[in-house]
Amino acid sequence: MTNSPQIYCVGGAVRDALLGLPVHDHDWVVVGGSLEAMLAQGYLPVGKDFPVFLHPQTHEEYALARTERKTAKGYQGFAVYAAPDVTLEQDLSRRDFTINAIARAADGTLTDPYHGLADLKAGVLRHVSSAFSEDPVRILRGARFAARFAFVIAPETLQLMRDMVSNGEVDALVAERVWQELARGLMEKNPARFIETLRECGALQKIMPELDALFGVPQPPLHHPEIDCGIHVMMVLDDAARHDYSLATRFAALLHDLGKGNTPADILPRHLGHEARGVSLVKALCERLRVPAECRDLALLTARYHGDIHRAFELRADTVIKLFQSVDAWRKPERFAELLQACASDARGRTGNETDDYPQAAYLLGLLTLARAVDAGAIAASCGSPAKIPEAISRARVAAIHDAVAAQRA
Repeated sequence: MTNSPQIYCVGGAVRDALLGLPVHDHDWVVVGGSLEAMLAQGYLPVGKDFPVFLHPQTHEEYALARTERKTAKGYQGFAVYAAPDVTLEQDLSRRDFTINAIARAADGTLTDPYHGLADLKAGVLRHVSSAFSEDPVRILRGARFAARFAFVIAPETLQLMRDMVSNGEVDALVAERVWQELARGLMEKNPARFIETLRECGALQKIMPELDALFGVPQPPLHHPEIDCGIHVMMVLDDAARHDYSLATRFAALLHDLGKGNTPADILPRHLGHEARGVSLVKALCERLRVPAECRDLALLTARYHGDIHRAFELRADTVIKLFQSVDAWRKPERFAELLQACASDARGRTGNETDDYPQAAYLLGLLTLARAVDAGAIAASCGSPAKIPEAISRARVAAIHDAVAAQRA
């Protein structure tokens, strides 16, 4: 390239290497480069809003050093300036946290103008500059990093996040970006920390008010020594993470008790009927955040049926078959297994019950195996009237599991 540009590794790759963590992707910043020089070297431009390119061989991202100026609310409201005269320090100054504002040269030399190394050692998330408040996505990223690294957020950064909520900057977040960061946050090692951080700065009430409403709501102490509904859900979510459950299962665990936030005051701390109340709340939240169908559907099923599944050993054979029918276990046994995982986390997400077994899962999976062994095709072929086929298949399935259910209830 012309003008002897300098290339630095920046961001997460540098941070993770310094923390001794695996590095999967590298981001590079080019200081002293230009659009024309990058294209001449065979780099492929990405998008049209930012000067970012893909390396012709490695396909890693290389970005021209740039500065940004806020022009409107939201994470897209920026004017970008990228030119050979932008310095490395200026480029690093636009980054979110000091731990992400460290650059490494080809010879290994580190450039750390904002003391990110000290914050890495101290386990602190601190914003680089007041420009942090110009991008509301950084609230979600901060919560995600807190969940990933178990870092504390510097008091001045937490206050800045609160100010972003109170001045309406967070209202400019688009649903797709919220879901993207939420999904990533739920897959971190300590996902409850992600939710707790959002609540700490007030963003949870804006983004997921249905979930925020659970905190401070009492529960019966006999079954929930942790008392608070919000605390219970955080315990359930962390249990799902400890068992390395899927994103869909973790999301279902997070939303399974939304109905408790709408419990009539006169029956508190009991929450009779919260399963049915929760369905509409889960549906509204998923529509607002444009949650993918796989996660939405499992969350709806978990909200509605987790109480029935907890009572599996009390259910009659015909009720079990109706449950299987309602959750479409015939066609989607894998999703049913995830539903049982979410229920198991719900059962373990209580003080003193963290290491309990959840025998309902093996029991119901065993009954499902028996019921699915019924030859529905043969029954349909032998049925004189098509209208009678569903009832005949249901009776055969009830008969198939009757003895196992009777033995369990004996």
